[in-house]
Amino acid sequence: MSRNEQRLDMRKKIIVLNGSPRADGNTVRLIGAFTEGAESAGHSVTCFNLSNMNIRPCLGCCCGGKNGDSPCVQKDDMDQIYPVYQEADLVVLASPLYYWTVSGWLKVAFDRLFAVAECRENYANPVKECVLLMAAEGDGFEEILYWYDRVMVHLGWTDKGKVLCGGVFHAGDIKGNPKLDEARELGKIV
Repeated sequence: MSRNEQRLDMRKKIIVLNGSPRADGNTVRLIGAFTEGAESAGHSVTCFNLSNMNIRPCLGCCCGGKNGDSPCVQKDDMDQIYPVYQEADLVVLASPLYYWTVSGWLKVAFDRLFAVAECRENYANPVKECVLLMAAEGDGFEEILYWYDRVMVHLGWTDKGKVLCGGVFHAGDIKGNPKLDEARELGKIV
């Protein structure tokens, strides 16, 4: 196999779940830098802006899993996400820090991914790699890191990196921040 064929074989399908409501906010700029790096390395990236989607919270009914194309009993915009998620090699969780965790938009969509596990024997989650991108006014990332690290263990996923950018409250505060370069580089190496 030639070097070019090896590189093509290593390309990843990446899904970004964007939990920020700001169309041009700091989280979106982190996503943009990461995407730029990932695409320059030959990866494909599909981003879902969750605040613009109709996604209802999980009912906890455990009645999904009957249809692999539309695994949840609720029929909403998650049906756009499920096929991309199932094909993805890497999941990017991107969010502003809301009360020391991810935004409600991201949490609701993430919870609904359980319906995919219901399609599998013993509720096995698909094995994925994961990245966390987060922007925040302050630097108190301890609680979200605890949640994220525990999720990686529970799902059997592999953490490929985190870019946590504090001190960026107002939209655009991240401009020129070295964390953008960090996100771009992470996109290249995932």
